Amino acid sequence: MMNLEVISKKVNQEVFNEIITKIKDYINYKNLEPDDKLPSERMLSEKFGVSRGNIRETIQKLEFYGILKTIPQSGTFITNIGIIAMNGIIDDILKLEDPDFKSLVETRILLELKTVSLAALRRTDENLIQMKSALDAFTAKVEKGQDAVQEDLLFHLTIAKASGNTTINKLMLLLTPQIITNFEKYHVCSDTKGFKLVKEHTEIYEAIVAKDSKLARERMKKHFVALYEYCYKEE
Repeated sequence: MMNLEVISKKVNQEVFNEIITKIKDYINYKNLEPDDKLPSERMLSEKFGVSRGNIRETIQKLEFYGILKTIPQSGTFITNIGIIAMNGIIDDILKLEDPDFKSLVETRILLELKTVSLAALRRTDENLIQMKSALDAFTAKVEKGQDAVQEDLLFHLTIAKASGNTTINKLMLLLTPQIITNFEKYHVCSDTKGFKLVKEHTEIYEAIVAKDSKLARERMKKHFVALYEYCYKEE
């Protein structure tokens, strides 16, 4: 089961920008080239005066953007994209603004309609165990009238994992902290809507169990129509 604390953790944007800028400056100052190795997390932490956790998450984000690659037991290396392209991509990353709520929901819908179709075709028994555990956790919170935003999204993350598509999985993990923040702000999983979402989650889960890709997509689409309308009821 994924750790909810890891899912909801988000490095302060100013700290992230500061670290990524220092990594860029270091690469340029040292004239590092593709496949050159960066210093260890510990050394970067000491050099930049930030925590190793912040360094680790920043490296993970730069891996997502294709700037760095980490090889187990070997270290972190610059990818084969060239210094000009690297500087351009990093400059664009630093200019990125936090997506608004509408953008988050639209992106999530686009991703998950494809994700649930793949999950129905590719899910393993282990995937189903994780999915059912997340569904049960969400249901338990709803029945107690407690905030279930994280459990809701955890269920969807297990579907992303079951899709077998690592890029989609990474995109979902990247979006999740901002989704949690906005869903809590807009009270998406309220007591009155929670039971409806439990029913929809259960129907999606059953379609995935049955390996019915078309039905899983239809149920996810239905799920998001109701969720979208609820999120934007004040507009």
